[in-house]
Amino acid sequence: MDDDSYPRTLYVGNLSRDVTEILILQLFTQIGPCKSCKMITEHTTNDPYCFVEFFEHRDAAAALAAMNGRKILGKEVKVNWATTPSSQKKDTSNHFHVFVGDLSPEITTEDVRAAFAPFGRISDARVVKDMATGKSKGYGFVSFYNKLDAENAIVHMGGQWLGGRQIRTNWATRKPPAPKNSQDNGSKQLRFDDVVSQSSPQNCTVYCGGIQSGLSDTLMRQTFSPFGQIMEIRVFPEKGYSFIRQSQSPGWVGGFGSQSAQASASANSVVSNLTNFNMTGYQTQ
Repeated sequence: MDDDSYPRTLYVGNLSRDVTEILILQLFTQIGPCKSCKMITEHTTNDPYCFVEFFEHRDAAAALAAMNGRKILGKEVKVNWATTPSSQKKDTSNHFHVFVGDLSPEITTEDVRAAFAPFGRISDARVVKDMATGKSKGYGFVSFYNKLDAENAIVHMGGQWLGGRQIRTNWATRKPPAPKNSQDNGSKQLRFDDVVSQSSPQNCTVYCGGIQSGLSDTLMRQTFSPFGQIMEIRVFPEKGYSFIRQSQSPGWVGGFGSQSAQASASANSVVSNLTNFNMTGYQTQ
Protein backbone atom coordinates (compact mmCIF):
# COMPACT_ATOMS: atom_id res chain seq x y z
CA MET A 1 0.00 0.00 0.00
CA ASP A 2 1.25 3.47 -0.88
CA ASP A 3 2.19 6.00 1.79
CA ASP A 4 -0.96 7.91 2.85
CA SER A 5 0.75 11.23 2.06
CA TYR A 6 1.00 10.34 -1.64
CA PRO A 7 -1.76 11.89 -3.77
CA ARG A 8 -4.31 9.44 -5.13
CA THR A 9 -7.09 11.73 -6.38
CA LEU A 10 -7.31 13.07 -9.94
CA TYR A 11 -9.18 16.03 -11.37
CA VAL A 12 -10.86 15.19 -14.71
CA GLY A 13 -12.17 18.23 -16.58
CA ASN A 14 -13.57 19.44 -19.90
CA LEU A 15 -16.13 16.63 -19.84
CA SER A 16 -19.12 16.24 -22.10
CA ARG A 17 -22.44 16.71 -20.32
CA ASP A 18 -23.32 13.16 -21.39
CA VAL A 19 -20.48 11.67 -19.33
CA THR A 20 -21.58 9.91 -16.14
CA GLU A 21 -19.77 8.73 -13.01
CA ILE A 22 -20.35 5.14 -14.11
CA LEU A 23 -18.65 5.76 -17.47
CA ILE A 24 -15.66 7.46 -15.82
CA LEU A 25 -15.25 4.56 -13.38
CA GLN A 26 -15.47 2.04 -16.21
CA LEU A 27 -12.67 3.82 -18.07
CA PHE A 28 -10.36 4.54 -15.15
CA THR A 29 -10.69 1.15 -13.44
CA GLN A 30 -9.09 -0.37 -16.53
CA ILE A 31 -5.86 1.26 -15.29
CA GLY A 32 -6.28 0.51 -11.57
CA PRO A 33 -8.90 -0.02 -8.84
CA CYS A 34 -10.84 3.18 -8.10
CA LYS A 35 -12.23 4.05 -4.68
CA SER A 36 -14.75 6.68 -5.81
CA CYS A 37 -15.84 9.15 -8.47
CA LYS A 38 -17.56 12.45 -7.70
CA MET A 39 -19.13 14.33 -10.61
CA ILE A 40 -19.54 18.13 -10.32
CA THR A 41 -22.18 19.62 -12.61
CA GLU A 42 -22.64 23.36 -12.24
CA HIS A 43 -25.80 25.05 -13.50
CA THR A 44 -23.78 27.38 -15.69
CA THR A 45 -22.16 27.31 -19.11
CA ASN A 46 -19.09 25.61 -17.62
CA ASP A 47 -18.42 21.99 -18.57
CA PRO A 48 -18.80 19.29 -15.91
CA TYR A 49 -15.78 17.88 -14.13
CA CYS A 50 -15.16 15.12 -11.63
CA PHE A 51 -12.71 13.77 -9.06
CA VAL A 52 -11.53 10.17 -9.29
CA GLU A 53 -9.89 8.63 -6.22
CA PHE A 54 -7.66 5.57 -6.55
CA PHE A 55 -6.60 3.17 -3.84
CA GLU A 56 -2.94 3.38 -4.92
CA HIS A 57 -0.82 6.39 -5.90
CA ARG A 58 0.95 4.48 -8.67
CA ASP A 59 -2.39 3.69 -10.35
CA ALA A 60 -3.43 7.35 -10.13
CA ALA A 61 -0.13 8.44 -11.69
CA ALA A 62 -0.53 5.91 -14.49
CA ALA A 63 -4.09 7.08 -15.15
CA LEU A 64 -2.95 10.72 -15.27
CA ALA A 65 -0.32 9.89 -17.89
CA ALA A 66 -2.65 7.66 -19.92
CA MET A 67 -5.89 9.65 -19.85
CA ASN A 68 -4.82 13.30 -20.09
CA GLY A 69 -5.70 14.52 -23.58
CA ARG A 70 -7.78 11.45 -24.47
CA LYS A 71 -11.24 11.96 -26.00
CA ILE A 72 -14.31 10.83 -24.07
CA LEU A 73 -17.56 11.16 -26.02
CA GLY A 74 -15.87 13.46 -28.50
CA LYS A 75 -14.23 15.88 -26.02
CA GLU A 76 -10.55 15.99 -25.12
CA VAL A 77 -10.40 15.72 -21.34
CA LYS A 78 -7.91 17.38 -19.04
CA VAL A 79 -6.54 15.22 -16.22
CA ASN A 80 -4.41 16.53 -13.36
CA TRP A 81 -3.79 15.95 -9.68
CA ALA A 82 -6.60 17.31 -7.55
CA THR A 83 -5.26 20.51 -6.00
CA THR A 84 -5.36 21.59 -2.38
CA PRO A 85 -5.97 25.16 -1.17
CA SER A 86 -2.95 27.42 -1.69
CA SER A 87 -2.71 27.95 2.07
CA GLN A 88 -1.84 24.28 2.38
CA LYS A 89 0.83 24.36 -0.30
CA LYS A 90 3.98 22.65 0.87
CA ASP A 91 7.43 24.19 0.99
CA THR A 92 9.36 22.65 -1.92
CA SER A 93 12.68 24.41 -1.31
CA ASN A 94 14.30 21.19 -0.10
CA HIS A 95 12.87 19.07 -2.89
CA PHE A 96 14.67 18.05 -6.09
CA HIS A 97 14.04 20.38 -9.02
CA VAL A 98 14.33 19.46 -12.70
CA PHE A 99 14.71 22.05 -15.47
CA VAL A 100 12.67 21.26 -18.59
CA GLY A 101 13.64 23.24 -21.68
CA ASP A 102 12.74 23.59 -25.37
CA LEU A 103 9.02 23.32 -24.67
CA SER A 104 6.56 23.91 -27.51
CA PRO A 105 4.41 27.05 -27.07
CA GLU A 106 1.23 25.00 -26.62
CA ILE A 107 2.62 22.87 -23.76
CA THR A 108 0.91 23.64 -20.44
CA THR A 109 1.79 22.98 -16.81
CA GLU A 110 -0.69 20.10 -16.86
CA ASP A 111 1.08 18.57 -19.88
CA VAL A 112 4.47 18.73 -18.14
CA ARG A 113 3.12 17.26 -14.92
CA ALA A 114 1.43 14.43 -16.80
CA ALA A 115 4.60 13.63 -18.75
CA PHE A 116 6.76 13.41 -15.62
CA ALA A 117 4.21 11.80 -13.27
CA PRO A 118 5.25 8.19 -14.08
CA PHE A 119 8.69 8.80 -12.57
CA GLY A 120 7.49 9.44 -9.03
CA ARG A 121 5.75 11.73 -6.63
CA ILE A 122 5.74 15.33 -7.87
CA SER A 123 5.49 18.20 -5.40
CA ASP A 124 5.26 20.99 -7.96
CA ALA A 125 5.31 21.62 -11.71
CA ARG A 126 5.03 24.76 -13.76
CA VAL A 127 5.61 26.22 -17.20
CA VAL A 128 7.14 29.69 -16.94
CA LYS A 129 5.10 32.36 -18.70
CA ASP A 130 5.84 35.88 -19.86
CA MET A 131 4.23 38.31 -17.42
CA ALA A 132 3.23 40.74 -20.17
CA THR A 133 1.85 38.37 -22.83
CA GLY A 134 0.87 35.35 -20.74
CA LYS A 135 2.61 33.10 -23.27
CA SER A 136 5.02 30.31 -22.40
CA LYS A 137 8.72 31.19 -22.32
CA GLY A 138 9.58 27.72 -23.58
CA TYR A 139 10.78 26.19 -20.33
CA GLY A 140 9.54 25.01 -16.97
CA PHE A 141 10.34 23.10 -13.79
CA VAL A 142 9.26 19.87 -12.14
CA SER A 143 9.94 19.21 -8.44
CA PHE A 144 10.18 15.71 -6.98
CA TYR A 145 10.11 14.61 -3.35
CA ASN A 146 12.81 11.99 -3.99
CA LYS A 147 16.19 12.57 -5.61
CA LEU A 148 16.22 9.18 -7.37
CA ASP A 149 12.90 9.98 -9.04
CA ALA A 150 14.28 13.30 -10.28
CA GLU A 151 17.46 11.62 -11.57
CA ASN A 152 15.44 9.02 -13.47
CA ALA A 153 13.27 11.73 -14.98
CA ILE A 154 16.33 13.68 -16.17
CA VAL A 155 17.92 10.58 -17.72
CA HIS A 156 14.83 9.19 -19.42
CA MET A 157 12.99 12.38 -20.45
CA GLY A 158 15.93 14.21 -22.02
CA GLY A 159 15.46 14.16 -25.78
CA GLN A 160 11.89 12.83 -25.58
CA TRP A 161 9.18 14.42 -27.71
CA LEU A 162 6.60 16.52 -25.90
CA GLY A 163 4.25 18.21 -28.30
CA GLY A 164 6.22 19.17 -31.38
CA ARG A 165 9.72 19.38 -29.88
CA GLN A 166 12.35 17.25 -28.20
CA ILE A 167 12.72 18.55 -24.67
CA ARG A 168 15.90 19.05 -22.63
CA THR A 169 16.20 18.09 -18.98
CA ASN A 170 18.76 18.91 -16.32
CA TRP A 171 19.06 19.80 -12.67
CA ALA A 172 17.56 23.23 -12.08
CA THR A 173 19.87 25.85 -10.60
CA ARG A 174 18.60 28.73 -8.53
CA LYS A 175 19.03 32.26 -9.86
CA PRO A 176 21.13 34.45 -7.52
CA PRO A 177 19.12 37.24 -5.86
CA ALA A 178 19.42 40.67 -7.45
CA PRO A 179 21.50 43.27 -5.59
CA LYS A 180 19.32 45.33 -3.28
CA ASN A 181 20.50 48.60 -4.74
CA SER A 182 19.69 47.64 -8.33
CA GLN A 183 16.76 49.34 -10.01
CA ASP A 184 14.13 46.94 -11.29
CA ASN A 185 13.35 48.88 -14.43
CA GLY A 186 14.21 46.13 -16.91
CA SER A 187 16.65 48.37 -18.81
CA LYS A 188 19.91 47.45 -17.10
CA GLN A 189 22.25 45.28 -19.16
CA LEU A 190 24.39 42.71 -17.35
CA ARG A 191 28.14 43.09 -17.65
CA PHE A 192 30.06 39.92 -18.51
CA ASP A 193 31.90 40.12 -15.20
CA ASP A 194 28.53 39.96 -13.47
CA VAL A 195 27.50 36.91 -15.47
CA VAL A 196 30.75 35.10 -14.70
CA SER A 197 30.60 35.82 -10.98
CA GLN A 198 27.09 34.36 -10.82
CA SER A 199 27.94 31.18 -12.75
CA SER A 200 29.30 27.82 -11.65
CA PRO A 201 32.93 26.99 -12.60
CA GLN A 202 31.53 23.92 -14.37
CA ASN A 203 29.18 25.96 -16.52
CA CYS A 204 29.43 25.27 -20.26
CA THR A 205 26.11 26.60 -21.52
CA VAL A 206 24.98 30.20 -21.88
CA TYR A 207 21.45 31.50 -22.25
CA CYS A 208 21.33 34.72 -24.30
CA GLY A 209 17.92 36.38 -24.37
CA GLY A 210 16.00 39.60 -24.80
CA ILE A 211 17.16 39.95 -28.42
CA GLN A 212 14.61 42.09 -30.21
CA SER A 213 15.65 41.42 -33.81
CA GLY A 214 18.29 39.83 -36.01
CA LEU A 215 18.75 36.66 -33.96
CA SER A 216 20.29 33.83 -36.00
CA ASP A 217 22.64 30.87 -35.69
CA THR A 218 25.28 32.80 -37.65
CA LEU A 219 25.08 35.80 -35.33
CA MET A 220 25.45 33.69 -32.19
CA ARG A 221 28.33 31.71 -33.68
CA GLN A 222 30.12 34.89 -34.74
CA THR A 223 29.60 36.39 -31.28
CA PHE A 224 30.76 33.46 -29.15
CA SER A 225 33.31 31.61 -31.33
CA PRO A 226 36.23 33.86 -30.24
CA PHE A 227 35.90 32.40 -26.74
CA GLY A 228 36.21 28.69 -27.43
CA GLN A 229 34.91 25.75 -29.42
CA ILE A 230 31.12 25.80 -29.86
CA MET A 231 29.49 22.39 -29.47
CA GLU A 232 25.87 23.37 -30.05
CA ILE A 233 23.68 26.39 -30.71
CA ARG A 234 19.92 26.41 -30.28
CA VAL A 235 18.23 29.55 -31.62
CA PHE A 236 14.60 30.61 -31.03
CA PRO A 237 14.16 33.78 -33.15
CA GLU A 238 10.44 34.10 -32.49
CA LYS A 239 11.10 34.17 -28.73
CA GLY A 240 14.26 36.29 -28.89
CA TYR A 241 16.68 33.94 -27.11
CA SER A 242 19.23 31.20 -27.73
CA PHE A 243 21.44 28.66 -25.94
CA ILE A 244 25.16 28.33 -26.69
CA ARG A 245 27.01 25.26 -25.39
CA GLN A 246 30.82 25.31 -25.54
CA SER A 247 33.33 22.52 -25.06
CA GLN A 248 34.54 23.83 -21.69
CA SER A 249 33.87 26.80 -19.48
CA PRO A 250 37.39 28.35 -19.59
CA GLY A 251 36.71 29.30 -23.20
CA TRP A 252 34.26 32.01 -22.12
CA VAL A 253 34.81 32.52 -18.39
CA GLY A 254 36.05 36.03 -17.80
CA GLY A 255 33.93 37.47 -20.56
CA PHE A 256 35.16 39.54 -23.45
CA GLY A 257 37.73 41.26 -21.28
CA SER A 258 39.78 38.09 -20.78
CA GLN A 259 40.30 37.53 -24.50
CA SER A 260 42.70 39.23 -26.84
CA ALA A 261 41.94 42.80 -27.73
CA GLN A 262 41.18 41.80 -31.33
CA ALA A 263 38.73 39.04 -30.32
CA SER A 264 37.10 41.22 -27.70
CA ALA A 265 36.59 44.10 -30.12
CA SER A 266 35.21 41.76 -32.78
CA ALA A 267 32.71 40.16 -30.43
CA ASN A 268 31.68 43.46 -28.88
CA SER A 269 30.94 44.87 -32.32
CA VAL A 270 28.48 42.03 -32.89
CA VAL A 271 26.91 42.26 -29.44
CA SER A 272 26.34 45.98 -29.94
CA ASN A 273 23.62 44.99 -32.41
CA LEU A 274 21.74 42.96 -29.75
CA THR A 275 19.50 45.38 -27.88
CA ASN A 276 18.39 44.70 -24.31
CA PHE A 277 19.94 41.24 -24.28
CA ASN A 278 20.66 39.27 -21.12
CA MET A 279 22.72 36.20 -20.36
CA THR A 280 22.52 33.43 -17.81
CA GLY A 281 24.80 30.46 -17.22
CA TYR A 282 23.44 26.93 -16.86
CA GLN A 283 25.40 24.17 -15.17
CA THR A 284 25.52 20.95 -17.17
CA GLN A 285 26.37 17.53 -15.84
